[in-house]
Amino acid sequence: MFWAKYTRETYATICGDGAKAHACRTFVLRILLNTPMTSPPVDQQSLKDEIADLERRLRHAKAQLNDDSAASSFSSPTQDAALHALLLLADSALPLGSFAFSSGLESYLAHHKLSPPSASQLPSFHTFLRLSLSTLASTALPYVLAGYRRPWEIETLDNDLDASTPCTVARRASVAQGRALLAVWDRSFKSQYSSKMASTSGDGDGDGDGDGETAITALAAFSAALRTSEHLNAHLAPLWGLVTRILSVPLHDAAYLFLFSHARTVISAAVRASVMGPYQAQAVLASAELQDRIRGLVDEGWRTSVEDAGQTVPVMDLWVGRHEKLYSRIFNS
Repeated sequence: MFWAKYTRETYATICGDGAKAHACRTFVLRILLNTPMTSPPVDQQSLKDEIADLERRLRHAKAQLNDDSAASSFSSPTQDAALHALLLLADSALPLGSFAFSSGLESYLAHHKLSPPSASQLPSFHTFLRLSLSTLASTALPYVLAGYRRPWEIETLDNDLDASTPCTVARRASVAQGRALLAVWDRSFKSQYSSKMASTSGDGDGDGDGDGETAITALAAFSAALRTSEHLNAHLAPLWGLVTRILSVPLHDAAYLFLFSHARTVISAAVRASVMGPYQAQAVLASAELQDRIRGLVDEGWRTSVEDAGQTVPVMDLWVGRHEKLYSRIFNS
């Protein structure tokens, strides 16, 4: 209404009521339409307050979105259980007796005298670690994988590994650690994981962990037979695969941890043999070189059958076997 009244008054003032009033009004209308209207002055403080409010609401919305994303990315109880079991087995305090073994490192160092004697032993140590991991991957890792994949063949796998281990010292160490792992299962893990399997299979939905039950049954039968039979040995490698299957540790993680634990044992022995310091030892454990080495060995042995397992570094058996011939030593084996 204001603009209509303003337009009529403008027309009357400028154009009047004469004969040419219509043409004049058209001209004035064109001028009015082409002339930009100036907006009333804006309160700058109000704009700043509005922008601040919008930014606050945007931050709040983003925070809610991040919370929802984080909640949706939480691991499942099954993943948490597998991670928990992996951490248990990775604990250096796990009583497997590996602290008493050097895996042949002490004998290797004794048979490789440096010239001059003050030279660093680190290069020799890195060579030994690489060869030791290769030996374990070619001789024992296939039995870890087979014990995980075929738990019902645990007695056969144990017998085959015993027959294919010519070094008496290495055989004795493997059996000692395997029996220690069985003791850890019986005294520490059995009650927890057996009851968990029972509750899972008895919840009425018919979706119990049949694989876990099969593995537990196989391990129980093996433990019982071990107490009465003189032909079973309880080597570490197949039992490691069987126990990690019961604990629901993924197979690749179980194989990686098996090799990593061996590397950690050798590095720990190097620290006690004064080859390196504790900080250097942690640097070796954390190195990308060791990670790539272990990962590559797991990939190489992933499809290697137990029939193809064998010693690829024969001199390693000599170093391990001659450990007991040393005049003085700080490790049992």
